[in-house]
Amino acid sequence: MGSRPFAGFGEYAVDFFAGLAADNSRAYWQDNLAVYRRDVREPMEALLAELAGEFLDEFGPGADAKVFRPFRDVRFARDKSPYKTHCGAVIERGRGGGAYYVEVGPDGLRVGGGCFHLAADQLARFRRAVDTEPHGERLRKIVDGLRRDGWQVGGELLKTRPRGVPADHPRLRLLRHRSLYALRAWEPDDTLHRRECLDRVRSGWWQLRALNGWADTHVGPSEGRQGRTRANST
Repeated sequence: MGSRPFAGFGEYAVDFFAGLAADNSRAYWQDNLAVYRRDVREPMEALLAELAGEFLDEFGPGADAKVFRPFRDVRFARDKSPYKTHCGAVIERGRGGGAYYVEVGPDGLRVGGGCFHLAADQLARFRRAVDTEPHGERLRKIVDGLRRDGWQVGGELLKTRPRGVPADHPRLRLLRHRSLYALRAWEPDDTLHRRECLDRVRSGWWQLRALNGWADTHVGPSEGRQGRTRANST
């Protein structure tokens, strides 16, 4: 992975995904495979290789850095489009317990982190930590700080409060989360195609260190089959 230094995504990276979004067919994919490899896949591998040494050790043994496969899992999906219309990469130790994520696609660049998917055992640990002082209050301050700094905080939310949680709980909204992550996006610009793009990703990931550290400490990877299956499906 990443035998060459990262120098930015290729000139046609955005155009490739815009075309794929319009024509998500094997014919388009095969006709433009060389563009994908040169302008998307190889730069993403180089970017991840350069940043892995800086961020991989945060998660301890078992952590991995990987570029996601371009093929969609359509077995249970209504949308049978075969290809993802973006290229993502991640550093994590099992799905759900914190992650450093980066993505390039037709809308430009996105970076993110947190608990993108929580298996049942992870969700139980997440809620237990949120409900406990000082861990829950620490997470609230981290999330509030990210919002103030311009991050979009998202995740799947329950429509009502979890069973047994009082209506006046000081961290009720956090307890309603079934996943919790922060994202920041940049529209396509010249930086995307330059080495400075690496600095943009690195800076974003540094801002997510507190969130990922909390997730790694209090949630961690899933101990069940569901979490392992998700991790292996990417």
